[in-house]
Amino acid sequence: MKGLHFFVYILTNPNKTVLYTGVTNDLEIRLAQHYQNRGDKSSFTGKYHCYKLLYFETFPGIEQAIAREKEIKGWTRAKKEALIASTNPNWEFLKV
Repeated sequence: MKGLHFFVYILTNPNKTVLYTGVTNDLEIRLAQHYQNRGDKSSFTGKYHCYKLLYFETFPGIEQAIAREKEIKGWTRAKKEALIASTNPNWEFLKV
């Protein structure tokens, strides 16, 4: 990818029972941080072991990415599940 990009992403835990939506400018590093923090009760992703990537979108600017993150965070779980299924119907854990 050329230039700086921002990502909105959805993570889950190994049992796929919890969803977490976040935003970052470096998806690979952010995923490593979530993995390293698993079990850390001071953060949502650590407490619920959310470090498996299910979905992401790319944006050219932080403003658009934050707006999209807020939009998705306001959705019901069913709507988030439909979004994930639109590009990842089998809910496979993605690699970056």
